[in-house]
Amino acid sequence: MRETAYAKINLALHVRARRNDGYHELETLFAFVDSGDELSVRASSQDELRVLGEFAPQLGDFPRNIVAEALGKLPRTEGLAVALEKNLPVAAGLGGGSADAGAVFRIVRECYGLPDDWRERAASLGADVPACIDSRTCIGRGTGTELEPLAEDSLTGTPVLLVNPRVPLATGPVFAEWDGEDRGALPEGSAREIALAGRNDLEAPAITLVPQISEVLSALNGTGAWLTRMSGSGATCFALFSTARECSDAATSLRAAHPHWWLMEGKLR
Repeated sequence: MRETAYAKINLALHVRARRNDGYHELETLFAFVDSGDELSVRASSQDELRVLGEFAPQLGDFPRNIVAEALGKLPRTEGLAVALEKNLPVAAGLGGGSADAGAVFRIVRECYGLPDDWRERAASLGADVPACIDSRTCIGRGTGTELEPLAEDSLTGTPVLLVNPRVPLATGPVFAEWDGEDRGALPEGSAREIALAGRNDLEAPAITLVPQISEVLSALNGTGAWLTRMSGSGATCFALFSTARECSDAATSLRAAHPHWWLMEGKLR
């Protein structure tokens, strides 16, 4: 069985308050790209994990592997041998690990079914994991685990370009740099309206830690995209386009001008 771990982007991310438990109250508009990491799975006598792909070496810097943890959260009658092709950069604001865990939940749901408390099990792995299971545009509240479907998803099929300056940026330090000012709630409306009227409150603190984000945003602002923004806690930024041709042309231009940057083209699911 093969499953894509769809890249997550935050079309808007409003940080409202710091919580006493170390987390933050936030409101976000999740969206997902039709590309990402790839998981190949087969039945096995016990759970196994093999990681390959461009960004596999980066996972060695992190003490835990969320795919292995996700497997451990889900009871089954047999083991699963997973080969993870790591195509998304690590610590990049794309929810890569959460997307990988979400793909594991989908695989187990398809093959064995999920336990009744699967939402709690998913949230225990990370705030983005519940949204990454279905990987559909939705609103997240609380720490991001309280999900609300949108009555109208006007962005499905929208061409999107992801760009990362190849600088890892951990989430914790970015939230620590947030100035604590509540700049207001997530707007209402369709996904497109929310995205256009929204913002990313972590963009400014992320830029103080990784100034290259400003360079990426500046380059994307010159592509003719109708929306450019940093995703999550960075350093990946995205651009949304009206046509696939505009997206492709922008990618070609940026690859020529910045050959060291990581780029991925796709469409919103």
